[in-house]
Parts: sequence; C-alpha cells; structure tokens
Amino acid sequence: MVQSPAVPKPDSSLSAVIVSGGKQYRVAPGDRILVDRLVAEPGASVKLGRVLLFSDGKEIKVGAPAVDGLDVDAKVIAHERGPRLESIRYKSKKRVRVHRGGRAHLTALEIIAIGGVGIETEEKEETGQAAKPKGRTKAAPRKKTAAKAEVAKAEAAQAEPAAEAKTEAPPKKATRRTAKKETK
Repeated sequence: MVQSPAVPKPDSSLSAVIVSGGKQYRVAPGDRILVDRLVAEPGASVKLGRVLLFSDGKEIKVGAPAVDGLDVDAKVIAHERGPRLESIRYKSKKRVRVHRGGRAHLTALEIIAIGGVGIETEEKEETGQAAKPKGRTKAAPRKKTAAKAEVAKAEAAQAEPAAEAKTEAPPKKATRRTAKKETK
C-alpha cells in the first residue's frame, strides 16, 4: 500500500493543497498519495484542477475557493483496496445487533508537477522495464513449426491418388465404467 510520508514537509519547498474526492491533501512533487478511486488506467496521467493553496517557498497563493490557472499533474500507479473497516452496534437483551463494514476502493497517485514545476521523470526506467503481472500467467500457445507443415503438405500431395479410398479415423474408445457387483 502506498502512503504519504509521515515527516512534515518543510515550509520552504514547493507544495500545494489539492482536493480529490471531497478530501484535502498537501502534496509536493514526488509524493505518493492514496485518493478515492478515479476513473483512469494505471500508467495514465491525471490533472487535478482544484488547488486550494500553492506555495513555492517564497510566496503563498490562497484561492477563493481555488487558485485560478493552476493544475497538479499526477500519474496513476495502481488501483487498490483499503483496509477492512467494521462497525458493530450491540445492545444486550434488546435484540439489537447491527454489523456494517467494507473496504474502500482507492487509487495510488504519484505527484509529477505542480503548476508546470516538478521533478524530472526518469523515462529510461519506464520504457526499459515492463511491469511484470502479478500471480500466475498463461503459457504461450504452442506454434506449429514450419518443418511439420511442409512434411504434412508433402504427405498430402502423395496421398491424393489414394484419397479416393477414404480413410476414417479410428473410433474413440468408450470410457471405462466399473460395473456394480450384485450381491445375493
């Protein structure tokens, strides 16, 4: 699970407060955060337009309600599910038992740039290494070799005169069934 660091950000760094899913996040370039599920494929880039506050270390811009003309660029890392949360209400001798629970659907984001200013992305790693899928993968389908195909064509050419006498495939074997023994 991707979480933002617990260490507070220094006030002199580039940062912004954004809104996503009704919640506010303080972000800086290079941060990884978990937000409510967004409709985007992993690897796609997303623009978060609601920036409430922007700080570049020298000056602070506060929006009313949002800073105009400022976007935060983020890259979707993965879609995850949050921890299991449960709530139970129980009253003894009153027949009151309510159990509610579930897991939140989340999206992991990596902040690339704030207002066009951000960290340099390492494109070498992204293009050079393909992400390996998790879990078991299907085996590649077997391909017929060209040599087998040529042999089959040669046999078919020789068998054309004999094609008049149709050859049938041998009948399939019946499945073996065990007979029940009768007892007297």
